[in-house]
Amino acid sequence: MSRAKAKAPILSLTPEQEQQAVDKLKRLFSQRFEMDLGSFEVAEVLEFFTHEIAPHYYNRAVFDVQQLLKERFESIESDLWALEKN
Repeated sequence: MSRAKAKAPILSLTPEQEQQAVDKLKRLFSQRFEMDLGSFEVAEVLEFFTHEIAPHYYNRAVFDVQQLLKERFESIESDLWALEKN
């Protein structure tokens, strides 16, 4: 994978979180696919997901929060109108 053209990830992990992710991916590949990959190979898979897949989940989470806040603000606005005196 060429690092020269790699875009910065939208999400980043602490070194401890990254190591946990690598360990979990190694276990997944070993148990589910009977593939014993080294840390370097698994780190490449993690980097791929970080750059190519994670932004889609991040953007979806942002959209979901926007929708939730919109509904909440509409509810608050409705509650405020109910308090208005004639």
